[in-house]
Amino acid sequence: RREFSANVSHELKTPLTSISGFAEIISSGMYQSEEDLKVFGRRILDESHRMMSLIDTIMHLSKVEETETTIKWKPVEVAGLVRYAAELIKPQADKKNIVVELDMEPVHVYGNAALLSELAMNLLDNAIKFSPENGTITMFLRHENDSVQFILEDEGPGIADDAKARIFDKFYQVDGSHKAEGNGLGLALVKRIVDIAGGTIKAENREY
Repeated sequence: RREFSANVSHELKTPLTSISGFAEIISSGMYQSEEDLKVFGRRILDESHRMMSLIDTIMHLSKVEETETTIKWKPVEVAGLVRYAAELIKPQADKKNIVVELDMEPVHVYGNAALLSELAMNLLDNAIKFSPENGTITMFLRHENDSVQFILEDEGPGIADDAKARIFDKFYQVDGSHKAEGNGLGLALVKRIVDIAGGTIKAENREY
């Protein structure tokens, strides 16, 4: 918990430092032109959004962890949840001209619809972030013996062997170039949901 608090403080301090710096330039009149003023204003807005996203995710993760014993479980039709998640995230995929394909069997599980929807959305969001433009993301849903198997494939650059075991850790980000797009908590939330559901999750590189 102490480590988590320290990480939260560090992650919040970065955008706050940027906001404070740009606001100081604006308030002191040290900018050179109206265009500079617009640029600084946009950066303050972007950093504010990043900080709000981080806070929302932290609160969501804490809520999931704290309410684990009070989560309501009932039969859930999983394919419908995945289709809906794909529809919700389509505008984000369209920005990079990414096609999301679905290959799913009708699957029912005893679980929590809200958590499973969150799981699908976070996996899709992460896949879009690391996929190249004009790429394809494919999601498979099928029965596997006595369990359900959900697979998401993207055309991203892959993950180094030493990073595979850490990508589900809180605040861990494999590629620093995408830091502004996320906060390192999306996959940690996915892992927590999988743990609560009694499942397992892993990342693998595609074999060519």
